[in-house]
Amino acid sequence: MYKKQTDKGMESKGSLKSVMVEIISYLYVLLFVYAAVSKILDFENFQVQLGQSPLLSAFAVGVAWLVPGIELLIAIALIIPKFRSIGLLAALSLMTMFTAYIFIMLHFSSFVPCSCGGILEKMSWNVHLAFNVVFVILAVVAIVLDYKKTGRAIFFPVRSIPITLIASTVIVIFLFLSSEDIMQHENPFIRRYPQHPVTFRKSIDLKFNSYYFAGSSDDKIYLGNFTDPLHLLEVDTILQHRKQIKMNLNGYNKHYKMVKMVVKGDWFYLMDGSAPFILKGSIKDWKITKEFKDCPYFSIAQPLDHDLIAFRANRGRKAIHILGVFNSNSIPKVTYNHKLLQQQIDGVFDTDGILLSDEKQKKMVYLYYYRNEFIVADKKANLLSRGKTIDTISKAQIKIAFLKDRGERKMSAPPLIVNESAVMCQNLLFVQSKIPGRFEPEKLWKQAEIIDVYDINRKAYLMSFAIYKNRDKKLQYFYVTPTHLYALISNELFAYDLKQIIKKEMKDR
Repeated sequence: MYKKQTDKGMESKGSLKSVMVEIISYLYVLLFVYAAVSKILDFENFQVQLGQSPLLSAFAVGVAWLVPGIELLIAIALIIPKFRSIGLLAALSLMTMFTAYIFIMLHFSSFVPCSCGGILEKMSWNVHLAFNVVFVILAVVAIVLDYKKTGRAIFFPVRSIPITLIASTVIVIFLFLSSEDIMQHENPFIRRYPQHPVTFRKSIDLKFNSYYFAGSSDDKIYLGNFTDPLHLLEVDTILQHRKQIKMNLNGYNKHYKMVKMVVKGDWFYLMDGSAPFILKGSIKDWKITKEFKDCPYFSIAQPLDHDLIAFRANRGRKAIHILGVFNSNSIPKVTYNHKLLQQQIDGVFDTDGILLSDEKQKKMVYLYYYRNEFIVADKKANLLSRGKTIDTISKAQIKIAFLKDRGERKMSAPPLIVNESAVMCQNLLFVQSKIPGRFEPEKLWKQAEIIDVYDINRKAYLMSFAIYKNRDKKLQYFYVTPTHLYALISNELFAYDLKQIIKKEMKDR
């Protein structure tokens, strides 16, 4: 009698274990089938979300196909009793990967993207993490109960469980580190759009659309005017107050054609490379105190230091572009570096671009218009590095016509513009790109201008964000300070606050 009662008790316990294993197995089946079907039905969006993932961006295409397939295979294995042990171990592995993915993203990633979709889209990432941990625990319980009931396991569960947990976590860590390195230095043209790296603050009407950004100093930004080159508009950083500033040449009688004004820190510069002349003064009284004697002809120029100017000129029989520096206090005053700009077609149009500088970095940066490359040089015009923008246009796609009777060269077809404009702020290079990346909807490019951010010191791509158009009007110029981004769109000036995700990447040196 006692033996029969014992057998019944053991059968009852075994039955309870079976029921618990089946309940947990079918919970996983429900979860994985729902998740896989959701991904398949909205596959394009799922692939885009993976492309934005800080951990899986570089592997988005492969993972997008692999994950729902694995989820369905595990669900099938859990339904068939013969393969349930393997299915439970595979479920534990996959759920551990999902859990490690969210944990790394929340604690070690540079930004957190949008959610995964489906019913889990309504969860915050922290709730999603807790949800995954619960399912990891359920899988562990089911594996142990299944082994005690059937004796089936790939390894003894005491060994198989920690091995599975550790191996799955290591795989995710490896993917994270590999993806980060690929995205920053070998980007497969997948942009990262973190949530709200810049937020709109305010806009003001300037009445005219002929303004450009001359520079900034402390809590002021300065706008030059193409139609009135000796006037500056001073605006405070939050666009509350503005003031007109009139330049007086004070006896420096110059015949100017294309004067550009630049404000760098406590100094302002009036420059015209067609004259040529460069004048300098203090923003305290806006009086010119110095003329840079014997400066060369130049097409564009940027101050690198108080008495040091980086410039681009045209030299030689074919008048190809060349970069150099002008130092008013040295002999010789002009230093050229013929190796900085690399000719692909004609040495003029194919090397056309944007010259930038930062007074704190004391570096010049030259960004090509028609190819995915920028050059970083020091204040003596020595090459420091060459970096790549994330698009794939490595050779300028332009056609040149030579007019022999006039001795001119012209574009014979509209060029493919890769980088339309750019701004330097400390170590960060902000580039307005014209080339859509992978997984980017056409609608986004119709509604906004895309800005890519690079760290010139690490030659690394960091992130991208959109500046939305105002009533379909095009972005003309933008400017970045350590705290704000400003945009000129038609006759309006827009101010945006930089969020911590960008600020933390800025370094003075």
